Amino acid sequence: MSFELTKGLLDRIQGDVEVGRDQDILAVLSELHPSDIGGVLGRLTLDEARYVLRLLEEETAAEAILELDEDLRERLLEGLTSQEIADKLIGHIDSDDAADVMADLPEEKAKEVLDLLDDEEQADDIEELLRYQEGTAGALMAKELVSVRADATVARAIVEMRQQAREVDHVYTVYVVDKDERLVGILPLKELLFSAESTRTLIKHICETEVVSVRVDTDAEEVVNRMKKYDVVVLPVVDKDGRLVGRITFDDVMDVMQEEATEDYQLASGISEDVDATDSPMVQTRARLPWLLIGLAGGVLSSQIIGLYEEELRIDPKMAFFMPLIAATAGNVGVQSSAIVVQGLAAGTLQNMRVGARLWKELRVAVITALICGTLIFAVNLALRQSQALSYTVSIALCMVILTAALFGTLIPLLLDRIKVDPALATGPFVTTLNDIFGLLTYFSVGHIMYGLFH
Repeated sequence: MSFELTKGLLDRIQGDVEVGRDQDILAVLSELHPSDIGGVLGRLTLDEARYVLRLLEEETAAEAILELDEDLRERLLEGLTSQEIADKLIGHIDSDDAADVMADLPEEKAKEVLDLLDDEEQADDIEELLRYQEGTAGALMAKELVSVRADATVARAIVEMRQQAREVDHVYTVYVVDKDERLVGILPLKELLFSAESTRTLIKHICETEVVSVRVDTDAEEVVNRMKKYDVVVLPVVDKDGRLVGRITFDDVMDVMQEEATEDYQLASGISEDVDATDSPMVQTRARLPWLLIGLAGGVLSSQIIGLYEEELRIDPKMAFFMPLIAATAGNVGVQSSAIVVQGLAAGTLQNMRVGARLWKELRVAVITALICGTLIFAVNLALRQSQALSYTVSIALCMVILTAALFGTLIPLLLDRIKVDPALATGPFVTTLNDIFGLLTYFSVGHIMYGLFH
């Protein structure tokens, strides 16, 4: 059932917090899912949210905190003691979520929290996860999993699985390892139930040995691509020696996909840093200004190009009427082409396609588009009784800018990807500014030739 936080309910909770009606607050929140409680916390002031948080049961509080925006969660935790963070949060969540939260804390406070954890194994797991580089499989994975030895019997494996499963909230799969903890297979429940001839059957005789895995240093985007390609909901992680060290689930990957989508959207919009609406004006300005300045420089360069062809404008001032059409079409085509390429790179569908093949395909699309648009604008100009010189200039220039913009839009993200720069950069102001300049240059160059022929 969906929950909607109304202003009336929010006012009621805030009123209860103000006068300390703890039971009334808990009565309202007890009906809600932890995700919805997180939504309520996000609408309260920091002091009110901390007050409510301290009332909740530990597991509920931990789940609700994980639902908060990262910045809000960080500010909320600043007001909690290390003991509260250890007891209320870290002790009740998986190691990967715990590592994410710990990474937001100041170094000294994080160390205090680790020292206060009752479970030493959990503290060691979190410390290990914090050592992996951000954006890798090691930083994404959780340590909680169930594994059995390949040389164990079915009876022994079942005992092991029952013991380990007590420490794991969700058992997605059972991994099979050798005596050195190297991953050698997975044990599907169906094989355990129907393929084992007896409880003395060895696991290595019934497990599946074809396993898709990633190393701890695998890039997070590659993890996403591999899970999508092989359609798996959980992926084992191994170290350089093939030892099983963790697992990544689909919900971890969804977070990565959301972050990547946000980053790509911001790059495409000309925002150079990861910012959101809650960031300060100075931070938001710093993120926006670089590309605005580049666009400004592009505009100055465009005005200089127009100035170079002042004589053509004197001959026929109507040429100025079609400058926005040329620039806008070039920008739109370039963004369309780059968006398709960036989408294909992100989805992994272009990884095996040669650059030449992609350019040839885009060129064919551009030729068809250019012929249709060029013919239409030529017909419109004839209908408006424009001069032959202007009609030919606009049509030919439009065809040329469509072709070049499509090739720029295709080639630039592929080159950026080749040199390990995020290709989403090419879908924003970069391609638009470049195509604006080149489009105007093409337009006036064609006009110079056409007006020379027809006058």
